[in-house]
Amino acid sequence: MSTTPPTHRILGIDFFDGSAKEAIDIMRTKGGLLVVPAAPALKDLDRSPDYRDALLNADLAITDSAFMVLIWNRLQPTPIKRLSGLEYLRELLLASDIREPGNVLWIMASPVSAKRNLDWLARQGIVIPQDYVYMAPMYGSAPIDDPALLERLNRLRPQHVIVTIGGGTQERLGLYLKRNLAYRPAIHCIGAAIAFLSGDQVLIPVWADKYYLGWLFRSFAEPKRYIPRYWDARKLLAIMLRNRGRLPALKS
Repeated sequence: MSTTPPTHRILGIDFFDGSAKEAIDIMRTKGGLLVVPAAPALKDLDRSPDYRDALLNADLAITDSAFMVLIWNRLQPTPIKRLSGLEYLRELLLASDIREPGNVLWIMASPVSAKRNLDWLARQGIVIPQDYVYMAPMYGSAPIDDPALLERLNRLRPQHVIVTIGGGTQERLGLYLKRNLAYRPAIHCIGAAIAFLSGDQVLIPVWADKYYLGWLFRSFAEPKRYIPRYWDARKLLAIMLRNRGRLPALKS
């Protein structure tokens, strides 16, 4: 009899501690919302109520943040394994139901990103019909409301929805879809992971992802954009030292 992989409660969120294949099997069977929290967004857990709500109401949270995993494994006697969004996506794209036209709707960040991502997917033998690509508007910080996306998903009813927009926003969009769709697909918030494969962002080799070096590749590729972002993520250390497994108090 198969057993469900364990979870570890970190900052009040139950993080999945299993393989990419196990996570995908759960999503395929049960549907719902999968989130891939990264340190630059996690550091705002105590001051961003909508982001916090999305993580707490996700059906599966995976340990993409190398920084979080390193801190946790220094603080606690029982370590947790890292499962990056990139590793998860690589495994997801091998699944036959993901490769089937009309079974997945992709939410893209911009027309330029969409073209690069779709061209790369086509080279992998994954052809996405035009109606199954949705260009995300600029959602901003206000509560998300996207009736056009809801209408399309309810009409097409794909089994999977893959969200490739930025962290902090994609989780809020995923929860909006989970709460408002007329059916329950698997919603995979994988953010920039596909960009590391398609060339829309710097290419990150498997070995670099395995050894927690993806952030370094991004920082070398776009230092003005990513060095301040990752430097700001250092605030996660203090939050984890204070709270460990507890949900941080929400600041006004």
